[in-house]
Amino acid sequence: MDMQRGTQQADSGSSQEHVQEHAQEIAAGSGGTEHEAAPSSAGGDTMERTVARNAAVVSGATLVSRVLGFVRDCVVASVLGAGPLADAFFIALRLPNLMRRLFGEGSLSLALIGEFAHTRQQSGAASAHAMVRTCLVWLLIILGGVCAAAMYWSGPVTAMLAPGLLHSPEIFARTAELVRLCFPYALLICITALCGAVLQARGHFLAPALAPCVFNCSLIAGAAVAWIAGWPVPEALGVALLVAGVLQIVLQQPFLARAGFRWRGAWSLKDAGAKRVGRQMLPSVFGAAVYQLSIVLTTMLASLLPEGSISHLYYADRLVQFPLGVFGVAVGTAVLPALANLAARGETASFRTALEDSLRLTLFISLPAAAGLAGMADPIVNILFGRGAFTDAAVQQTVLALWGYAPGLPAFAATRPLIAAFHARRDSATPVAAAVGGLAVTVGGGAVLMQFMGVAGLALAVSLGSWVNVVLLYRLFLRREQCGGFSFRWAAVYLLLSAGVWGTAAYSSFRFGAWSLIAIPVIIVFYAGSAMVCRSPDMRLLLRRQAAG
Repeated sequence: MDMQRGTQQADSGSSQEHVQEHAQEIAAGSGGTEHEAAPSSAGGDTMERTVARNAAVVSGATLVSRVLGFVRDCVVASVLGAGPLADAFFIALRLPNLMRRLFGEGSLSLALIGEFAHTRQQSGAASAHAMVRTCLVWLLIILGGVCAAAMYWSGPVTAMLAPGLLHSPEIFARTAELVRLCFPYALLICITALCGAVLQARGHFLAPALAPCVFNCSLIAGAAVAWIAGWPVPEALGVALLVAGVLQIVLQQPFLARAGFRWRGAWSLKDAGAKRVGRQMLPSVFGAAVYQLSIVLTTMLASLLPEGSISHLYYADRLVQFPLGVFGVAVGTAVLPALANLAARGETASFRTALEDSLRLTLFISLPAAAGLAGMADPIVNILFGRGAFTDAAVQQTVLALWGYAPGLPAFAATRPLIAAFHARRDSATPVAAAVGGLAVTVGGGAVLMQFMGVAGLALAVSLGSWVNVVLLYRLFLRREQCGGFSFRWAAVYLLLSAGVWGTAAYSSFRFGAWSLIAIPVIIVFYAGSAMVCRSPDMRLLLRRQAAG
């Protein structure tokens, strides 16, 4: 039903203001400070620098978050270890993360950013803001019901996610209680994702990227309090999780207000823009569900392996997520608003150029990161986690899982800009086919490889499935756009340089053990210097960014 409309003065303005806001949205600088946009005729180089600038903002903020995340993982690993209680907590944490990626950043954020750009372009800021308020109401209705159902049926939910725990009734019951405690975080983090999508659509990337810092600080505090006070660690972490969800929402409110957005104002459950977001979300949720289903099924398979396998996969995944979040996802996050606005203005050539530049920049960073992780897996895991309740056997199993995940890092990173391109075109259905192909490879390969390689086989299956997903996304994009393929000349160069990174890292790890981590700056200089000698456009772009910053 339509609600009574409040004053709209904060949402409205002159036509000139609307045009200026739209231009500022394209060229937003760090910290949400907006600059005048360069004319579209400036060419792909201007757009590439815009994406790189916004990606640098996300990368910088995410770097802080990832460092805190490592501190969090070290603290949690020390007090919780990698045993059955750790498995119980990570299973409970995985469920709200699943909901976040289904209804938050995995579908709602992508659909909302594209629709927000189109609505502002065609109808003005007031209509775009009303659409966002309506999306919040629908989010509360739908996810509120899902959370209530999951909390009520936490036992069957746990049995579906980790059937291997049924053989340990006490651990199963503890896990079900943790699921009931942690699941409301799903609603809180999806509201956080909604707020972040609005800020990103307005060209502000800093606050959404900093929000995970609150999450990490809250869990660090929860683990520390539990250790000092002698409280049950999993339950203390569950409470800290809920506190983090509330604080993440609160963090973004001043930035929303500064961007001119108010939660009080017009909204309607019949809002046309919100309906379009919903229609785009349906196939997107299905596609995200296919991808997340691979994670759920991998967890189910891991629960059939020896105790601690779920935790080994979790900690290895956290190491992969560091470069992926700092650089890979940052590029995809920054490029989506730019692609959405280019698509809204019908600038097809600039749209394709921006995507190609983003993919090349993604591979420039992710290929050596994957090589470095694989080469120095043993000292990295030992230094970060090898203490307290985290035994030597847990270290070795986590290293094996990291070796399986590392080859998939470039694919994980490249997926984000490709999916962003489809959503910028307001097409959320096409990527579903690619997701199904990736799921088949992940689950089928995991079921086979785990028989011979254990957790490493499951991790490797995820990497293989991700590469299949990327290849299918790329082919489907070319078919949709009816255009020729992108140039992969520089990708081949980066792959060759990354082989040198892997060889140097592996030799250092074998020769010097934990001390080999000192060689990381040398390896970075080697890669950057080699890229400069090869006259890499991405290296020159980053140097220009540093000079301008």
